[in-house]
Amino acid sequence: MDTMQDIIDLDRYPLDRPESPEWQALVARARAELARDGMFNLEGFLKPEAIGTAISALVPRFDGESFTHARKHNIYFRKEIPGLAPGHPALREFETVNRTLCGDQIGGVVAALYDWPGFARFLAAAMEKPVLHTMDDPLARVNAMAYGEGEALNWHFDRSEFTTTLLLQAPEAGGEFEYRSDLRSDDDPNYEGVARLLAGGDPALKRLTLGAGTLNVFKGKNTAHRVTPVKGARARIITVFSFYERPGVRFTEEEQRGFYGRAA
Repeated sequence: MDTMQDIIDLDRYPLDRPESPEWQALVARARAELARDGMFNLEGFLKPEAIGTAISALVPRFDGESFTHARKHNIYFRKEIPGLAPGHPALREFETVNRTLCGDQIGGVVAALYDWPGFARFLAAAMEKPVLHTMDDPLARVNAMAYGEGEALNWHFDRSEFTTTLLLQAPEAGGEFEYRSDLRSDDDPNYEGVARLLAGGDPALKRLTLGAGTLNVFKGKNTAHRVTPVKGARARIITVFSFYERPGVRFTEEEQRGFYGRAA
C-alpha cells in the first residue's frame, strides 16, 4: 500500500488533481470553514484499508518503543507569564499523559502521506500560504500519539498557527475534542476569560467527536483546546504532521529531549 490511491479517498478529496474544479472547490470549502470555525475536517480522508494498515504497524511499536510523556502544565506551557501573578486562576495546572512515537519510528501509510508533495500543496492552499515544507527533524516531522484509559491532552494554546492531525483510531468513549475559538488575540491575552474557561464557566465552549480517518486542520494559536480523558480499553490514536513555511526546520536538542525523551 504505497500509492495515494490506496491511502486517500481521492474520489472524494482529489488532492492529486490540483488544476481541477473539484480541487479548487475543496480548497474554497476549507478556507471558508477555517474563516468561520477556525478549523476544517475531511471525514473519511483516509481509506479504511489504509487505517487498518497504519494501526497494525503502530500498535506494536506503542507497546514496545513509545515514550510516555506525562507532564503537569498550564494552558501556556510556560512556568510563568510576565505580568500575571503566580497564583492567578489562568495559570491553573492540568496533567497531560500520552505515549508518543517519533518520525524515525513511523513508516508506511503515515510517512508516505506526509512526504507526498500533493498533501503539502493542498494544505498550503487551504491555509493560504505560498508553500509548506516538511521538517528536516527526524523526530518531530511526524508523530503518533496514543491516549489510553484516563489519559488526556489537557488545555493549551498551540505554538504554531495551524495544527494538522489525522485520527487513526477513536476510543470507545471520551477522547472528545473541546475548544473555545478566539479566546485571546495577539493584542489581548484575556486572562480573565482564560480563567473562566478553565473553571468550566465559558458558554462558548464547543465539543467535537471525530471519526477514524478524519483529517483535521485547526487554528490553535489563539483558540484554547483539549482532548477529554479516554474511557475504555481502546486507545485514541492520532498522528500529527508538522509543516513550516521555510525549509530546513529542526528542533533544538533541548526541545527534542523535552518532547521525546531523547535527541537525534
